[in-house]
This record gives sequence, structure tokens and C-alpha cells, in this order.
Amino acid sequence: MPTHDSAPRTIVRTVLIVVAVLVLLYVIYLLRKPLSWLVIAAFIAIAAAGPVNVLQRRMKRGLAIALVYIGFALVPIGLGALLVPPLVGEVEGLADNAPEYVDDIEEFVQENETLNNLNQDYQITEKLKEEAEKLPEKIPDAAGVLSDIGVGLVNSIFAGVTIFILSLFMVAGGPRWVNGFVEAQRPEHAERIERTLRRIANAVGNYVGGALLQATIAGIAAFIVLTILGIPFAGPLAVVVFFFDLIPVIGATIAAVLVLAVVAITGDFPVDVIVWVAFAIVYQQVENYVIQPQIQKRATEIEPFVVLVAVLCGATLFGIIGALLAIPTAASIQIAIHEWRDYRRSLIAAPPEGGGETGSGGTAPEPAAS
Repeated sequence: MPTHDSAPRTIVRTVLIVVAVLVLLYVIYLLRKPLSWLVIAAFIAIAAAGPVNVLQRRMKRGLAIALVYIGFALVPIGLGALLVPPLVGEVEGLADNAPEYVDDIEEFVQENETLNNLNQDYQITEKLKEEAEKLPEKIPDAAGVLSDIGVGLVNSIFAGVTIFILSLFMVAGGPRWVNGFVEAQRPEHAERIERTLRRIANAVGNYVGGALLQATIAGIAAFIVLTILGIPFAGPLAVVVFFFDLIPVIGATIAAVLVLAVVAITGDFPVDVIVWVAFAIVYQQVENYVIQPQIQKRATEIEPFVVLVAVLCGATLFGIIGALLAIPTAASIQIAIHEWRDYRRSLIAAPPEGGGETGSGGTAPEPAAS
């Protein structure tokens, strides 16, 4: 018979559960930065596990991990060595040649009656010439701006190194952790859990391979267009497109804007600028709605519609990180749901345990002899 204080106990228990959930959510909010680092590190570790497993067939696992992560570390170094010297040279050239560019603009304005009238009213070219002559003197002043940028850069480097080390530990200890987790499960569940985790790891690895293929296509397409336009440093600019294209949805736009700045300075203005903008707009639409969904459909075995929705939702909720992790997360959820359905169906289809024993412990009656 229920006691009189059952209702107050239920209320107190409900309140405590709600409070506990709110406290947990608040703690997660406070730890959102390290938790996001852990998620990114896990993503990198799963992606690195594929090359590590391939190399492990010919060498010790520790050496394979070292080679893969040394390769990862050399990527930003090589990218900086490839891009920084040409970028510095272009900035210096822009500063030195700025007066000549203004002379060209002034000549163009004088040949156009409408622009010439506006120039006489507002002295636009004279003001541009004054600022252009000051530009070489202002380059040293950029040190102050760069120092402010340097603070954020140091914080980003610290976060990157931390994520890098976390993923390294995950790759080194991941198999042992997974085996320990699987062995702790009930025997009838262990095989299914191991298969689920293996399928999720394969899906993430395939996603990384698909993203690299997609970025390679973008880089090659950009290199071809820039070469046709005669833009210098087409190779380094194509590498920039490749790396930014690894970021879903917005990566291609960022790369297009960066390349546009170089095209405007070094190319035939405005023809090259118009051609590049048209190419960037058309290619990005084709990539977002055709190339990426089709590649990831084959890589992760999820529908193109789900790929697109996952990327849009992930980018809206969590920004760049959400866009990066949206597709592998959707693939992992799909795999988990599929395995859970199979498990439930196997329970429904399984015969009663004990060969048809009754609830009272007796045996089912034998069929009558014919």
C-alpha cells in the first residue's frame, strides 16, 4: 500500500534530477573549450588510425605513429614556406608600385568624361596619390597590428599543439582502450559493439579520404583557371584553395576571397577579376550540391540530402567545427541506429530461452505420438 509521503518524495526526487541535469549542463558549458578539443582530437586520431594501421604492417606501431604525426607536423611548415615568401614579395611590390597604379587610374579617369567630372569635383585621384606615396612608410607601422594578431596566433598555436598531443595519445592507446571496453561488455553484446565501433571508425576514415579528394578537385580546378589567366603563384594559390576547401560550406568562399585579392593585384583588372569571381561562384555551387554530397555518399554511405542537411545544421550550431564534424557524426548516428535495429530484431526473432520452458519451471508437453 503506498505511503502518505510518496508524493513529496516523488516531487523531491524530480526536483533533484532537474537540478542535477542543470548542473551537468552548466559544467559542460564551462568545459566547452576542452571538450571541443577532445572531440577534434578524437576525430584526428580516427583519421590518423588508417595510415598508422597501413604502416604498422611493415614496422612497429610506435614508429608508424611517429611517421604519420611527423607528416602532419610538416604540413603547416611546408605551407608557410610555400606561401609566405611570395606573399611578402607581393606586399612589398604593391607598396613600391602603388604610385604607378594611381597614375594608371588617373589616366583612365581622364579618358572618361563622367569620371573626369567627378574627379574634378572631389579630387579623388589626388587623394589616392597622396596615400600611395605614404604607403611604403606605413609598412613598419604594421608591426603594431601584427603584434595584436600575434596574441591570437599564439593562443591558436597552443590549442593546436594541445589537440595534436591529445590525438597522439588517443592513437597510441586507442586500441587498448577499445579492447578493454569491449571485453567489459556481456559476451552476447561484445561482438556487436566491436563491429559498430569498427564501422564508425571506417566511416570517419572514409570521410577524411572523401574530403581530401574533394579538396584536391578544387585545388586542381583553381590551378587550371589561374594558369589560364596568367596569375603568378598559381601553384601556391591552388594549395591555399586545397586546404581551405577541407572546411565544408564556407571554406571555398574564404579561399576564393583570398585568391581574389591576389588576382586583383597581379592580374588584368577587371577582366581577370570577373572571370575568377564567376568561376568561384559557379564552382562553389557545384561543389556544395553535387561534388560533396556524391563523394560523401560513397564514402560514408549516407544520402546526399542527409549530408547537406548535416553540414548546414552543424555549421549553424557550432560554426566551422560543427561543419567539419557534421558528416562523420551523421554517419556514426546512422550506423548506431542500424545496429540497434538489428539488435532489437534479433531479440524479437529469437526463440524463448530454455527450449520452450514455461514460466513455472516446467517443460512444454511433448507432441503426441502418431
